[in-house]
Amino acid sequence: MNTTITTTTTHASDLTTNKYGQTLGEPMGHWTPPSSPTEIPTTGRFCRLERLNPKLHGQALYQANAEDITPESWTYLPYGPFRDFSEYQDWLSEQIQQPDQKFYAIIDLKSGKAVGLAAYLRIMPSAGSVEVGHLKFSPRMQRTPLSTEAMYLMMQHAFALGYRRYEWKCNDFNEPSKRAALRLGFQFEGVFRQAQVVKGHNRDTAWFSVIDKEWPQLEMAFQQWLSPQNFDDEGEQVERLVDIRQSLEP
Repeated sequence: MNTTITTTTTHASDLTTNKYGQTLGEPMGHWTPPSSPTEIPTTGRFCRLERLNPKLHGQALYQANAEDITPESWTYLPYGPFRDFSEYQDWLSEQIQQPDQKFYAIIDLKSGKAVGLAAYLRIMPSAGSVEVGHLKFSPRMQRTPLSTEAMYLMMQHAFALGYRRYEWKCNDFNEPSKRAALRLGFQFEGVFRQAQVVKGHNRDTAWFSVIDKEWPQLEMAFQQWLSPQNFDDEGEQVERLVDIRQSLEP
């Protein structure tokens, strides 16, 4: 049985062929692998990102997360909820020791306190690929411009360093996370079946990505959405991010 697999992310103009007539992808001889993410110097209108320091940020993060009335926000994460602050701080301290991930505290500029976590993981400079993950937004930042800006700043930093591919992965049953990825401009790529066992249950993992060729238009959409002109006197958005993005499509 013959099976044809097609993709839509590579343009015909990017393709080349070898001496055997076989199709190859875009030549990458001009490309230089990026460095690993370190500090993020950008501060937005609503938040800034700081390299996670458990002693500096741990208590504020624990208190912000404690405002969740139920532990539902931990369901699809491979850890948590934590029994007490000591256990949470120990977990934070373990995470920042891992060489293949970089954790950041999301600081609310109004309060000056840490209200969420985000991380780069599966950092592969040789492929120009990096994933955003370990996203834990406390009630203080859920469904606020701050959360969108934090994701914009993470994405902006990765592409500024020269990464070609920016990934988002989540449990395929995590509908809020999948909706968030699509809202932010990620493209759905498929589901890896039986990818993991998490908290005693099978996990099918949904994959999403943004690639460097898509970033300039996405960045423009983020900047328009985050501008002061896009919020009324009550702080409500005037235009949705998805509508702005669609208006910029050629």
